[in-house]
Amino acid sequence: MYQVILLTSPSGFARQQREAADEVVEHEGVVYSLRAGPRQPLPTDHAWDEVAVYAPEEISEEEFQDWYAALQPQVEELRLKY
Repeated sequence: MYQVILLTSPSGFARQQREAADEVVEHEGVVYSLRAGPRQPLPTDHAWDEVAVYAPEEISEEEFQDWYAALQPQVEELRLKY
């Protein structure tokens, strides 16, 4: 299983579990592309599935980096060490 984080906006995200980390996924009518991962987090107080981060296909890499940074405080998976 993969822990999938969908960055839906600069201030919003969705979390899913998926069997595969496909290059492209659809969620609520929006197409998302894989932008980071999948990566296996280093051990913490519990086991983690590999994490894959997606963002809408139409945003640039710079926008993705901004969204990722803005959402890091809210999304534990974005703060993990790999």
